[in-house]
Amino acid sequence: MITTERTQELVKTFGAKFGSGEKDTGCTAVQVAILTERINNLKGHFAANKHDYHSNRGLLKMIGRRRSLLKYLRTNSEESYKSLIKDLGLRK
Repeated sequence: MITTERTQELVKTFGAKFGSGEKDTGCTAVQVAILTERINNLKGHFAANKHDYHSNRGLLKMIGRRRSLLKYLRTNSEESYKSLIKDLGLRK
């Protein structure tokens, strides 16, 4: 579970860098950063609960949403896409 403080920190960081300001929660980069944080937090849960298939479906939905947001960002602004990927450490 992601805390409110961590969400605000991500919004401030990525909203200022990629969006229109520090409070821009609708920016694509901010949405991708929050989804990435939520996905990374679920790794520990799945290490302990290998047969939790219901939560696994939610995880796959989050991954798909993040993939579509990244695809949108790549088509509209490739420079922002590359910078965001580098900041979040998504691709190798």
